[in-house]
Amino acid sequence: MRFKAFEKTISEINNLTLPGIEMQLTMAPPFREQLLERFKEERKSAKLAAVLSLFYPSSEGDTLLVLILRKSYNGVHSAQVGFPGGKPEPVDASLEATALRETWEEIGVSSDKIKVIRELSSIYIPPSNFLVSPFLGIAQSPLTFTLQPSEVDAVLQVSLSDLMNDKSEVVSEILASDGTAFEVPAFKLNERIVWGATAMMLIEIKSMLNQILKK
Repeated sequence: MRFKAFEKTISEINNLTLPGIEMQLTMAPPFREQLLERFKEERKSAKLAAVLSLFYPSSEGDTLLVLILRKSYNGVHSAQVGFPGGKPEPVDASLEATALRETWEEIGVSSDKIKVIRELSSIYIPPSNFLVSPFLGIAQSPLTFTLQPSEVDAVLQVSLSDLMNDKSEVVSEILASDGTAFEVPAFKLNERIVWGATAMMLIEIKSMLNQILKK
């Protein structure tokens, strides 16, 4: 989809009711319910975080979405695909400010280039005990990226048409930390498997975009 048309339409997303947990669960791993039960007490003191789903034009004028490939490290989100984002700092006036600051730090896109459209449904991530607030935003011109080497391995520039293509929704096998194999619902975007909380956030975005783009 051409970005100029997308930009004219995207503000209509503010008129929609968030699909919320019911839509998110269509992309939830089969073991999520067990994790929620296991982390029931920890969830009461969950740490906060914020991420940004950022759409922008390619140099040819098509609509893109930026995702990041996180570095491999000794942690639960090692080498996973996600949105730029992270934990609040004292300088942040709000979780929206957190998402914008983290986007600047992780991929080098400054807040003055970004228009935040709306906040989306929050999602709890049991393994890391985070309650994540996603925000949707746009940049009105093509972007260049400067990666934070300690956090980000690569940027994935995903076309809107690929995200909206139902063939991008797949079932993929992943290995849990104990080596157990599970089949999980996922997106396959730019030859990368996107699953877990990121996929759950993406499906809410996709469902809302379907409502406003197919009018």
